[in-house]
Amino acid sequence: MRKRKLKRLVWIFVIFLIIAIILLSYNLYKKNRESTLANENLYNQSLYELVYYMDNVKNYLAKATISTSATNGAETLTNVWREANLAQTYLSMLPIQAHELENTEKFLNQVSDYSYSLSRKSFQGENLSDEDLENLEELHKYSIEINNVVNQISFDLNEGNLKWKDLTGNRDVDFAQQVSSDFNLASSLEENLHQYSGLIYDGAYSEHIVSQEKKGLKGNEISEEDAKNKAIEIIGKDNIQEITNYGLSENAPVPSFTFNIKNKNQENITLSISKKGGFIVYMNSDKKVDDEKIEIEEANRKAKAYLEKIGLSNMQQTYYLKNNGVMTINYAYSQDGVLMYPDLIKVKVALDDGQILGIETTGYLNNHTERNISKVKLTKEQAREKLNKKLNIKSEILAVIPTEWKTEILCYEFKGKIEDTEYLVYINAENGEEEQILIITNTPNGQLAM
Repeated sequence: MRKRKLKRLVWIFVIFLIIAIILLSYNLYKKNRESTLANENLYNQSLYELVYYMDNVKNYLAKATISTSATNGAETLTNVWREANLAQTYLSMLPIQAHELENTEKFLNQVSDYSYSLSRKSFQGENLSDEDLENLEELHKYSIEINNVVNQISFDLNEGNLKWKDLTGNRDVDFAQQVSSDFNLASSLEENLHQYSGLIYDGAYSEHIVSQEKKGLKGNEISEEDAKNKAIEIIGKDNIQEITNYGLSENAPVPSFTFNIKNKNQENITLSISKKGGFIVYMNSDKKVDDEKIEIEEANRKAKAYLEKIGLSNMQQTYYLKNNGVMTINYAYSQDGVLMYPDLIKVKVALDDGQILGIETTGYLNNHTERNISKVKLTKEQAREKLNKKLNIKSEILAVIPTEWKTEILCYEFKGKIEDTEYLVYINAENGEEEQILIITNTPNGQLAM
């Protein structure tokens, strides 16, 4: 009897022990899984940041290769140095041991040191030598290869073709885009490193200057009822099923009355009307576009016709972006053929039927005024002499560009190419200084300037 009881107790103990082991194993597995997911989230974020900063390094290097100004060149090279250091920080957080990422680390170290040394040289007022520019071109070419690898890793991870565990071992991974395992820039680059070792879409200028003066706002202040009537006029009384008033936004960049309108197609439209003057500030429709029947040229014609209809004339298309069947087009005001980038308006066009789905006029309302454009002291030919000789010029116009100090500069805008890279270079029309360099990127969804 006692033996049977003892045997039962042993079995109970064994069962409890097995259950405890199972629970402990499950908890360990759960904690390990949570730890793995946390690590993978950290790796994903770090890789996202690495891709971003590597792309910046590539773009700033491209700008540095064509800069002819010591001042602007110094700023660009400082940007290269800063972005390369940030890229190194996020690269160090990744558990990748493949040769390609070792090359990336070497590249970032070298480009950081070299760009910093050249920026010191530029800050001292020296222009970069032909040898310096050739070395920067080499670095830029290699940055393209490195970017291809990093982007391919990111793509394969996002698509599930690759797992983080595949990248943490000591084995090599067969990436779709390989770069040479040799990292060897010209010997002159190393010499220069030692020599100076003792020693930062939507379209271009889309971040508008926000002015307290609101130069583009003309007329008297209107009431809430006046603003509502203006909204009804814009949408069309027969097209409105319901209208809701959200009141006055006094602290908005442009103080305005906001309304939500439900139209006959059950689409919601948000619309803001400025308190001063009763101008349309913002409009956006949630209409879903399932088909694309309209080309870029037709969308541009419809957008310009709409701008004319609401009293905004002399607007010239600059850049555009296409997404989910909707094209967002940037327009800048043109005064006597001079493009005014601060006076920016964005228009959204549905590519199925050409309907205007949205508009944003903040930049225009903040900055629009007639400028004095008589300060041109350089001819186009004189300004062209300031450019990098390798730039194959495609077009040239006068343009006013905003600065980070909330001022404006009248410049010659030169659009051109070096090999496969397209640039916009801005030369001050008054003193010939190189003010800005932008890179034009053509994507399947539109044209961007960075």
